[in-house]
Amino acid sequence: MKTYKIALLPGDGVGPEVTRAAVEVLHAVADRFQHRFVFDEHLIGGASIDAGRMS
Repeated sequence: MKTYKIALLPGDGVGPEVTRAAVEVLHAVADRFQHRFVFDEHLIGGASIDAGRMS
């Protein structure tokens, strides 16, 4: 089983909802082709600023 590391950068332009959908697709790909994806998520742009205001 091959493992791929993928950085997720939800923020301006490609928001968290798009990123979540992409991860779902990648899970289906992993199941079909016996791959393993390891995701590392970091916020950028306005999403990052908004997250800082909430904490």
